[in-house]
Amino acid sequence: MKRKLAAIIPTAAATAWGAMYFAMSTFAEEAADAAATDTQKAANPLLTFVIPLGFFFIVLYFMLIRPQKKREQEQKELQSNVQIGDEVITTGGIVGIVVRVAEDTVVLETGGERTKIRLKNWAIAENVSAKERAKAAAPKKKAGLASAAIVDETEKKSKKKKDKEEE
Repeated sequence: MKRKLAAIIPTAAATAWGAMYFAMSTFAEEAADAAATDTQKAANPLLTFVIPLGFFFIVLYFMLIRPQKKREQEQKELQSNVQIGDEVITTGGIVGIVVRVAEDTVVLETGGERTKIRLKNWAIAENVSAKERAKAAAPKKKAGLASAAIVDETEKKSKKKKDKEEE
């Protein structure tokens, strides 16, 4: 999440700067036109303020609000798809196995003494079992070095040393 935020903030700042530059240049051009013709005409507020501001909010929506809503949707889906036997982690850091699922609560079994804790569904932060099932269902990828046909340099060096020793 920190990486995403680090990528979003400079882009948002650049967009805001671009919108301000556009507004100021439009205002400066209109002021220069008005001074050149010696007739005072009012600056068009639609071009100088509303359009850049609208552009800024559109960019803000697509970079901040929409991804946040998507994450919230995925979290709600994760919380509603909890099954008996799943290993879950709560927002407080409690790790346990789901024993019972009710409409808005979940009973977890934790610890060596099999302590049972009743929690609200919104307290579930991660479903470890579901991640493992998804990982097992996903097709396995080849190793990066093997698929790129990159040869390890240390293997070449050790092979050359062995060849020299044999001679």
